[in-house]
Amino acid sequence: MSTPTTYRFSFGPWNISEGGDPFGPIVRAEYPHEAKYALYKPLGFDGVQFHDDDVVPGMDDLSPDQISKKAGEVKAMLGNQGLTPEFVAPRLWFADATVDGGYTSNSAADRQYAWDRTQKCIDIANAVGSKAVVLWLAREGSYIRESKNARVAYDRLLETINKMLDYDKNIEIWIEPKPNEPTDQAYVPTIGHAIALAYASKDSKRVKGLIETAHALLAGLDPSDEMAFALAHDKLGSVHLNDQNGLKYDQDKNFGAANLRAAFNQVRVLEENGYGSKGEFIGLDVKAMRTQKGSPVTAHLANSRTIFLHLVDKVRSYDRKLEQQYIEARDYEALELFVLNHLMGVK
Repeated sequence: MSTPTTYRFSFGPWNISEGGDPFGPIVRAEYPHEAKYALYKPLGFDGVQFHDDDVVPGMDDLSPDQISKKAGEVKAMLGNQGLTPEFVAPRLWFADATVDGGYTSNSAADRQYAWDRTQKCIDIANAVGSKAVVLWLAREGSYIRESKNARVAYDRLLETINKMLDYDKNIEIWIEPKPNEPTDQAYVPTIGHAIALAYASKDSKRVKGLIETAHALLAGLDPSDEMAFALAHDKLGSVHLNDQNGLKYDQDKNFGAANLRAAFNQVRVLEENGYGSKGEFIGLDVKAMRTQKGSPVTAHLANSRTIFLHLVDKVRSYDRKLEQQYIEARDYEALELFVLNHLMGVK
């Protein structure tokens, strides 16, 4: 029998937040990024997810030497805490030049800004010791379809991926799909779109996907099926586990909080397919409730990790012989009751 996977966990410093939202100001005291790194290990996390300006704040106004110096300081901080930088992502949705997209903007100047920022992001990833750059294509879409040529937009996305592969011969690119928000409709809404871009690229082995639970649910899809599809193609670079209550805005609820059965199936797919056995992280992207008091607020991270590990135990204690009997008899009513009883601990 193979040795069970010992999972490693990651989260981004933005998950310890001040609780502001589009309808209200911050509700908790600011907690500096540098102080957050000391919280990771005690919470049971080994990996740090980064945006480029999490590593180097104000990077657009800094010289290459200044960017390199700051990234080196962060690398030293991570080393002191025994932490691994899982990935770095270019933040291409805050700048004025990305109001209408970066890579797919109709403006050549805006597209150049996006490419310059991406190059800096790759340099930062190398400086902190990360092997991966995540592309969350936040504004690569449109508010009205007539405003952009979709075929040209897809060509530009593929061109960018190829330029990234040429710029750095070792970096991996993990595409994180999302169907909407902040744009009305995105150009890469599902993992299937991301994997198609990977196969079309000039070095498909280095282009993978990152699946977030809530993003799949917003697309009306089952996250476990999306994960299985990526795993079948050996293209699941990472996951962002959370939960989502219906087809709303991206809620980033605690993992398993809205649909424990769907969470169980995500863990089942990851566990059964050996995800994590090559060092892949179980990434969390969860928001603390706005009503939660204190600073820093971290219970949402600890709770999501705990639920994941409980569900790992549920997957490992799942009676597969009984499951197979129900499947062979095509008695799916009995199978469903068995699954629910198992999750509830009912014998």
